[in-house]
Amino acid sequence: MNISADNHPTRYWHKLDDERIQCDLCPRFCRLREGQRGLCFVRKRQNDQIVLTTYGRSSGFCVDPIEKKPLNHFLPGTPVLSFGTAGCNLACKFCQNWDISKSREMDTLADSASPERIAQAAREMSCQSVAFTYNDPVIFHEYAIDIAQACREAGVKSVAVTAGYVCAEPRMEFFKHMNAANVDLKAFTEKFYKKICGGELAPVLDTLQYLKHETNVWFELTTLLIPDENDSPQELAEMTSWVVENLGPDVPMHFSAFHPDWKMRNKGSTPPATLSTARRIAMENGVRYAYTGNVHDEGGGSTYCYSCNAKIIGRDWYQLTHWDVDAAGRCGQCGAPCSGVFEGAPGSWGQRRQPVRLSGSAALN
Repeated sequence: MNISADNHPTRYWHKLDDERIQCDLCPRFCRLREGQRGLCFVRKRQNDQIVLTTYGRSSGFCVDPIEKKPLNHFLPGTPVLSFGTAGCNLACKFCQNWDISKSREMDTLADSASPERIAQAAREMSCQSVAFTYNDPVIFHEYAIDIAQACREAGVKSVAVTAGYVCAEPRMEFFKHMNAANVDLKAFTEKFYKKICGGELAPVLDTLQYLKHETNVWFELTTLLIPDENDSPQELAEMTSWVVENLGPDVPMHFSAFHPDWKMRNKGSTPPATLSTARRIAMENGVRYAYTGNVHDEGGGSTYCYSCNAKIIGRDWYQLTHWDVDAAGRCGQCGAPCSGVFEGAPGSWGQRRQPVRLSGSAALN
């Protein structure tokens, strides 16, 4: 396959009367003149069309535990081949991958691989899935879909870690090829999305409802709690109530700790008690599976049966410590179903994180 990293054609755009071209991939609707790039930086107007400039290029590959995405109900314990590119279509001031998502340097894209090579590498390393992560796969839409198609042919599943900030038509095409997703629900106010992320909440909620009601994609939610910004009990109550009412009680929610980074270094780290409070509020409002993240909290990271409250999956960081679930996801104690994608036995990858170079050999470094 011939990879062109600087002029891969795209479909979601149209010409305007003022001779600009509007990108229709995400709700930002960047309007570009010749040579200009969108806010995501990787979609550019070139020769009177919008092209993707990072097709076939990556900021690096790594084998992670699937729980690191985080996905707690999708093939627990298994390794996932993870990678990202550069750029992002949001501008979150707290971005914890800003060196990748806000990169304006193509040197960041140090590794390269065709979709077929990525699928092959996943098979060689016994990864049951490939994750598009570190930056949002929405902006490398065409590359991600081609990889997902190659993975499907190889018997490998595809996982999207995304903010869900995408328009309806490309969203439908994108998620048609995904098996699982973790969606960042960054807050539950338009003010936060506009002030802190440079975006809007409503399109994200549309994506969540689309995933729940119009696809078979398994998905979980993550909210990074930032002190005095999106961590009030009232906002958490409104968010979790909306999730139960609109998505149902079985969508897992992860509440993660913020640490000072990028343009929010003046904020302190999130106290563990805040995460525990968020988890409690979620469960009181009917969320069956609520988790704490980025802190050492075995209780908050483990899965409990909603019916009998037995621990059915124990986790210490990303290490599985207990397993009492059958292949259909039923509790080993009372038989109640636990929603997710499970196999007869958990994976045994543990919490290892191993960088990989795909340009030559797929062997782990």
